[in-house]
Amino acid sequence: MNAAVQSAPAQVRRAWFAWIAVCLIWGTTYVAVKVSLQTVPPFLQGGLRNIVAGLVLAAGLAARGHKLPGREAWGRLAVLGFFMFLFGNGGVVWGVERLPSGLAAVLVGTSPFWMVGVEALDAGRGQFQRRQLIGLVVGFAGIVILVWPDIAQGGVGGRAFLLGVISVQLACAGWAIGSSYTRRHVMPGDVLGSAAMQMVFGGMFLTLLGTTLGEWGRLSFTGLTVSAMLYLVFAGSVIAFTAYSYALRHLDVATVSLYTYINPVIAVALGTVLLGEPFHMRMVVAAGVILIGTLIVGRNAP
Repeated sequence: MNAAVQSAPAQVRRAWFAWIAVCLIWGTTYVAVKVSLQTVPPFLQGGLRNIVAGLVLAAGLAARGHKLPGREAWGRLAVLGFFMFLFGNGGVVWGVERLPSGLAAVLVGTSPFWMVGVEALDAGRGQFQRRQLIGLVVGFAGIVILVWPDIAQGGVGGRAFLLGVISVQLACAGWAIGSSYTRRHVMPGDVLGSAAMQMVFGGMFLTLLGTTLGEWGRLSFTGLTVSAMLYLVFAGSVIAFTAYSYALRHLDVATVSLYTYINPVIAVALGTVLLGEPFHMRMVVAAGVILIGTLIVGRNAP
C-alpha cells in the first residue's frame, strides 16, 4: 500500500495545495535559471543555490525545535541528493545553458513517462491503470501543440542542442528515481528535515562537480543574477521543494509529476508578458488539452 492510500483527507487537501505551489513556482524558475546563467556557471549555480537553501531550511526548523535527521539517515538522504539534485537539478540547468528555457521546460514534460516507468519496475507497486496512461499521453500532446512551431524552427542546432536534450532527459530519469525512492524511504513525519538534508547533500555534489570542471574561474555576480539566485534559493528551493516533498508523501507519484505539464504553460505566459513574445490561439488550445490530461490522471489518484 502506498503513502497516498494511507493519507488522511486533510493531508491530501494540503498536498493538493502544495502541488499547486510547485506548479506555479517551478514554472517561473526556468526564466530565473536562464538569467542567473549569465554570470553563474551551471553546476555552481545548482550547488550554491541548494546548499544555501538547505541550510536556511535546516536553521528555520532548528529554531522551531524540529530535530533534523540523524546520521543513520544521511546515507539514504545522500542518495536522494545525488539523483534529485546532481542529476535532476544539475541536468536541467546544464541543459538550459544550451537550450531556450521554454524548450527545456517542454523537455522536462517527459518526466511523467520516466516516473511511470520507474514505478512499473517495482513489481509489487506502481500498478498504473489505462486511464492514467491515456491522461499522460493527452497531457504531452498538449505540450506538443503548445511548442511545435518553436521545435520545428529549432533555434539551437547541432551538437549543443543534442547535448542539451540528452542532459534534460538524464535529469528527468534521475528525478524520477529520486522521487520514487522518496516515497519508499522518507518517513511522513520527517518531510521538512529530509528535504533540507537532501538539498545540502545535493548542493555538495553539484559544487564538487563544478569545482572539478573549473567553474569557479567563471563565477561572478551582477545585481540581476543575484536577484535571480535569491529567487531560486527561497522560492524555487526552500518553498517549492518542501511543497514537492509533501505532495509526494500524500499523492500518487504520476499525479504529482503532472506539474511538468503546467510549467511550460507558465513559461509561455511569462514570455508573453515579460518579453513581449507573440500570443497565439494554439496556447489556449494547448492549455485546455493539458488540463484535460491532468484531470484524467488526477481521477485515478488513490
